[in-house]
Amino acid sequence: MRWLSRLICFLMLGVGAAHAEYPDRAIKLIVPQAAGSNTDLYARLIGAEMAKSLGQQIIIENRPGAAFVVGLDAIAKSPPDGYTIGMGLIGGMAIAPHMLAKVPYDVLRDFAPVALVSRGYLILAVSNQLPVNSVAELIDYAKKNPGKLSNASSSNGAPGHVAGELFKTMTGTQITHVPYRGGNLAVNDLIAGHVNLMFEGLQSMGPSVREGKVRGIGISSTKRLAAMPNLQPISDTVPGYEAATWNGIIAPAKTPPEIIARLNRAVNEALKSPLVIERFTLGGDEAGGGTAEEFAAVIKADNAKWKDVVEKSGAKLD
Repeated sequence: MRWLSRLICFLMLGVGAAHAEYPDRAIKLIVPQAAGSNTDLYARLIGAEMAKSLGQQIIIENRPGAAFVVGLDAIAKSPPDGYTIGMGLIGGMAIAPHMLAKVPYDVLRDFAPVALVSRGYLILAVSNQLPVNSVAELIDYAKKNPGKLSNASSSNGAPGHVAGELFKTMTGTQITHVPYRGGNLAVNDLIAGHVNLMFEGLQSMGPSVREGKVRGIGISSTKRLAAMPNLQPISDTVPGYEAATWNGIIAPAKTPPEIIARLNRAVNEALKSPLVIERFTLGGDEAGGGTAEEFAAVIKADNAKWKDVVEKSGAKLD
C-alpha cells in the first residue's frame, strides 16, 4: 500500500501546483524601446509599483528595433500565462503597423490589453524666427507660402510626424515633413531656425517653450492642460483636431481573463502611488487606469484613426 500513499501524495502536490495563485514567480515586462527612453522610464516606474501589489519582482527587458516590431513580436509570441507582459505604445500599436510593408502580428488580434498607463499630448511650437503667434496665423502663413514651411519630427512615423500630417489634412495646408533621428536633434534645429515648426511631447518641448527658445502656439489636446495652461488647444482653431500619445500594459492574446484582471488591478493600484503621480505631473502626462476593455477601445480607435491619416499622407517606413 506504500505505493498508493505515494501516488496520493503526488496527486495532491499536482493539484496544489495547478491551483497556485498567480503570480508565484517573477514577471518579465518587455519594453519595445531602448533603455532611457520615456517608455522605458515609465515601465520601470510602473513596474516597481506593480511588484508591490503582485508580490513578485517585475524584470524589465528592453527589446528595441525595427519600429517597435522586435519587442512587440516577442510579446505576441510569448506564452499567454501572465509571466511575460509588455509596454504597448501608440507608435507601435497604432502608427507603425500602417507605415510598414508587413508586421509579423495583428495588433488587434495578437495582444490582450491590460490597462492604460499614461496619456500625453503634443506641443505645437514654431521657431522664434517665424512671424507667427497663433495657430490661425500659422495656417494663414502656410496657405500663403505653400510647401515652404518645414515640420520637424523626432523620426519618420513618430507621433509628431502623424500629428503634423493630420494638421495638414484638416487645414488644407502644404508643409514639408523633415524627420530626424531623435527629438533633441529636431528641437535644437527648431531653436536654431533651421526648421519652422514641430509637434513634440511636453517633456521634450516644454522646457524650450518655457525658456522662450521657441514659441508654443498650441496643444494637441481638446482642453487646456495644467502643465502648460497658457497654450490654447489647436482644436479651438481647427475643430475636431486631437493628437494624443499613450502607453499601457499589454499581454499575449489568450492570456486568461482572471490573470488580465489581476494585472489590471495592479496597474490601477500603481497609478495611485504618490511617486507615479508626481513623475507624470512633472512630465506633463496624465495617469491612465480604467478597465482592460477601455484600453482596448483606445487602441482600436487610434489604430483606425492613424491608419486613415497615414494612407492619406502616403508616409512609409523602410
